[in-house]
Amino acid sequence: MAPVSILLNLLWILIGGAWMAVGWLIAAVIMAITIIGLPWARAAFNIAVYTLVPFGSKAVSRDEVTGMSDIGTGPLGVIGNIIWFLLAGWWLALGHLLTALALAITIIGIPFAWAHLKLAGIALWPIGKVIVPA
Repeated sequence: MAPVSILLNLLWILIGGAWMAVGWLIAAVIMAITIIGLPWARAAFNIAVYTLVPFGSKAVSRDEVTGMSDIGTGPLGVIGNIIWFLLAGWWLALGHLLTALALAITIIGIPFAWAHLKLAGIALWPIGKVIVPA
């Protein structure tokens, strides 16, 4: 990881990234407890790690990385994402949006607000995404 990414990730953790990562972890634990929610728990845990250190990585569709469709990127993935949206996606996206609004007030917070907006989009539709180095 580049030194600039390390610095940005440290600042990110201090000014809002840590509490949103905890939100993703809570969603992952709740999904894992239900047993039926294990596919969503895995996705939520992966994105929790990405939410903790987003600079130097990016989220892309899994079929772009592998070159072929799978369960998470096909019709079952769409159904899974709809269920995710109803159970946890909307409140995680809301948390990212509120944090982005608070950070956008300051000039130095604008890059972090932009990262929160990207994470809000991922919060709405996480199944079929994979985190790769940027």
